[in-house]
Amino acid sequence: MANVIVNRVKEYLKQYPPFSFLSEELLQTVASEVEIIYFAKGEYLFRTGETAKNHFYVLKEGAVVLTEDDGQGEPVPVAYCDEGDVFGVRALLGRRSYVLDALADEDSLVYAIPTPVFKRILTENNRVNQYFAAGFASGQVVVKRDLSGAELATTGFSGKTDQRGLAIFSGQSDLHFSGDVLSCAVHETVGQAARMMSERKVGSIVIVDKQGYPRGVITDKDLRNKVIAADKSYSTPVKEIMSSPVITLDEKADFATLYLTMINHRVHHLILTEDGSDQSKVIGIVSDHDLLLSQGNSPAVIIKALLGSDSVNELVRLRDKAELLLEYYLENEVSIPFITNVITEINDIIIQKACELAQAKHATDYPGVHNLKFCFLSLGSEGRQEQLLRTDMDNALIYEDPPDPKADRARAYFQALAREVVSILARCGFQHCPAGMMASNPRWCQPLSAWKDCFGDWIKTPDEKALLHASIFFDFRPVHGDASLAEQLGHHITTMIENNELFLNFLAKNALLNSPPLGFFRNLMVEKSGRHRHKFDIKRRAMMPLVDAARLLVLGHGIIDITNTRKRYEKLADLEPNQAELFLEAGKAYEIFMRLRALEGLKAHDSGRYIDPDSLGKLQRQLLKNAFYPIHELQRIIRVRFQLDLLGI
Repeated sequence: MANVIVNRVKEYLKQYPPFSFLSEELLQTVASEVEIIYFAKGEYLFRTGETAKNHFYVLKEGAVVLTEDDGQGEPVPVAYCDEGDVFGVRALLGRRSYVLDALADEDSLVYAIPTPVFKRILTENNRVNQYFAAGFASGQVVVKRDLSGAELATTGFSGKTDQRGLAIFSGQSDLHFSGDVLSCAVHETVGQAARMMSERKVGSIVIVDKQGYPRGVITDKDLRNKVIAADKSYSTPVKEIMSSPVITLDEKADFATLYLTMINHRVHHLILTEDGSDQSKVIGIVSDHDLLLSQGNSPAVIIKALLGSDSVNELVRLRDKAELLLEYYLENEVSIPFITNVITEINDIIIQKACELAQAKHATDYPGVHNLKFCFLSLGSEGRQEQLLRTDMDNALIYEDPPDPKADRARAYFQALAREVVSILARCGFQHCPAGMMASNPRWCQPLSAWKDCFGDWIKTPDEKALLHASIFFDFRPVHGDASLAEQLGHHITTMIENNELFLNFLAKNALLNSPPLGFFRNLMVEKSGRHRHKFDIKRRAMMPLVDAARLLVLGHGIIDITNTRKRYEKLADLEPNQAELFLEAGKAYEIFMRLRALEGLKAHDSGRYIDPDSLGKLQRQLLKNAFYPIHELQRIIRVRFQLDLLGI
């Protein structure tokens, strides 16, 4: 009979981490030492301040809630334990007092795991160690404070990623750059530089000043285009044709930094210097060719092809290819900041190409207005540089105010332009916005003065519709055209908010509309009706509260030009060091939600917004539970800071 019970315990434990990481032999040892304990509803398993027992718990049946005192004698739930959850780990981590109360919320059966039998496993099994270090045990203090550890832990559990160097792309771990850099002084001639390049059989030369600091680069292409094709003399000083200023980095820069710096600055060479600046000596040079050779499936190939494309069909093909790249990155646990940078860059280039194609098609039909300045804006998730999947497109177009006689003609031109751009983006797989928040809608294709009026009305009269628009349009980002138009609009918005202080209070109320699912109690908070019934809305329940809070709090500091959610939280951490830990954890939580949504979307071939809780593994559920905590804390701060209870808003 005893063996039967032990086997039942073993079969139950092996379903859940960290026991699922154990060998059959070790699991049998653990199961044979387990004590089975029954607790009636309302009975405490342990209380705050009690010396930790010589075991920790796994919930077999029933429900246990972990609470802490709110300072006024009232219990506040910290975590809800469902079946398979591990809690009471203070005994495992060291014989200290409990910091939470554990109450049986209904009749419950728990397994008590003796600490001595498990401590040896903890030190010998790295996956088990990571599990506890990341704070996955319910109620563990680190649950609230270490989402970065949780992300690391899930990477370790997947067993897919070698995080060394370039392993995130092709399994290579080193990028070799040229350390013996060919250089010449700024006063030397083009002819001298060309001879040096020929003798060394290299395609580039770094131009340096008297201190040996880099001041420019000349390549074979420069010699062809700027000297031979321009019919310049070989006695021309190199400083007249060199590409300058140079972009420099430290030699220790990893691939992600090298790659993103190169594509963001649209350069083909990076100069490596002693301290990473252009005020120190050159020690190496990296070309885009070096990067391409180092990667078997580099996004640089897609971006280079996009930059050279003038065909909508080619844009469609390359964006489909980027989807495969996204899937590869997510499966291999590549960091979310890197993924969003790459996908945003690809999306931005497609938008820029779409604008260029639209201009080429319509400009000749609208002489006299086709040369007016304009700026194409991305809004919403793409405006925040967070659109991984090709979900609804949100965009707008702003153009300079034309003279009155040309106003109608300008309106017709830019509306034709916007319709063409949106049509191209739709062909590339981006979905039309159901609410029509697109530049193809005449309402969102307006001159600067009209846009100023729009934002002014929303800020002065913050009704429900105005706040809805604000939640989308305040995340605008210039992608193509004259960015100064967007800057002028940003300055206008900042001034309007300063002169209408109550607007932020109403925006704060709007930011609290979506309350967080603070924990699991058998299941996530799911939709109660409709075609997504019984599914968890990760956008509304988890992502929107963090986006809305970040937007509100940075606007409260008068910041309009940072739109990315994580960057907003990083900026807030700088501005409010006393809350820095919470803000940084909020940024990490948001990236966890982004990853889960993108994975769900790729799997289900949709937006990934609605997730079936039953499809989540135990680790994913625990990771989600940990990530909900910052939402609750942020909404508490917002309620107090913007005096919502006092103002009755």
